[in-house]
Amino acid sequence: MLNIIGIALVLLVGAMLVMNFLKKRNAEEAEATIEVDDKTYTLDVMKAFVKKRLDEITKINLYDIGLSEEELKRRKNKKYELKKALKGCTYGDVNDKKYVKELIYDLLYREYGVDETNVSKAIPFDIPSLLTAQDKFDVILYMYKNEFGYEALGEIINKYNLDQLKYVAGEAKPCYVITSEEISDIYEKENFVLTLEDKINIVVQRIYQYYKGYSSIDEIRDMNIDGVSGGVSGLPESFLSQVAQTDGDYLSQIAEHKVPRACDSIWIMFHGKSIRLAFLSFGTEAELKRVCQNIYKYNNPGQLSDTNGYKINEMKDGSRVVVVRPSMSETWAFFVRKFDVKRATLEQIIRFPGKEDAIDLLKYLVKGARIISLTGEQGCRKNNNAYGND
Repeated sequence: MLNIIGIALVLLVGAMLVMNFLKKRNAEEAEATIEVDDKTYTLDVMKAFVKKRLDEITKINLYDIGLSEEELKRRKNKKYELKKALKGCTYGDVNDKKYVKELIYDLLYREYGVDETNVSKAIPFDIPSLLTAQDKFDVILYMYKNEFGYEALGEIINKYNLDQLKYVAGEAKPCYVITSEEISDIYEKENFVLTLEDKINIVVQRIYQYYKGYSSIDEIRDMNIDGVSGGVSGLPESFLSQVAQTDGDYLSQIAEHKVPRACDSIWIMFHGKSIRLAFLSFGTEAELKRVCQNIYKYNNPGQLSDTNGYKINEMKDGSRVVVVRPSMSETWAFFVRKFDVKRATLEQIIRFPGKEDAIDLLKYLVKGARIISLTGEQGCRKNNNAYGND
């Protein structure tokens, strides 16, 4: 009798386990089913899908799905690695960023069904006239990065002389700026032929930079340049709210981007020159604020708050980052300075006639342990000189 009861209990428990398994599998299949409509392959919808799937992967309880010991250990390691990468990529770790982007690529290609017929619904690769300046720049930088790595931006600037003084509409003096017209000209001259893999990778980068990256400057920050900053020029939101109550015409000009806003302010430092990227923008103050709140977080330097309105810290690659916020400043802003020690040589920095004597003098001053004062205006490479002497 006891044996019969025991067998019945075992069968009952087994049946319950099988039913639970089938319910979970049916639920997963139902979630995996994607309703296709006109907006399915837009960047916002795909970003929401990626965010949801990564959230599910990192929060799933592995002990509830009946895995073997070996499979459980493997899945736990994978889950831990993903959590670590999602945290590390916000600190500027290029390896963690690469890992997360590869996972996003797999989710879009294998689960979401992105292919040659629908990838252009996210970014109109096949219709150049519909591409924005940012779309074109993303394609240019991606293709150059495949060939030149982190020297890609420098190669583009040098090849097309983008670091030269030029006059732009509304400016009385020449300035260092890269315009959307220049980006369009470069895109036409290059005439890239993109494969499906290239297109998906560009879409992946766009999704990543608005999900875990640094918005429009995400790829630029990784390049071998002297630095990048955002929110450091243009009109703050506080001023715009005041103007809205008094001058509607001026506000309409601002809306048409005739007057730059703080969230349109993106600058790079290249060979000691501050160059404004007029074709790029954070889009909204909220996006600029998100970047400022994330870019300084490496090694937990503390909270950026209204009472403590600035933070000075380093990123994981050694870059120095300074972040400010209202009410200490008029708007949210950040400055990232990158120190490329390997490339900073005295011969590269000092270029005037008779530089050999100046270099010899600096070498003997350093060998003699003399105190040296380096002075000069902003952007004249004082820090590079110091690293070069080291």
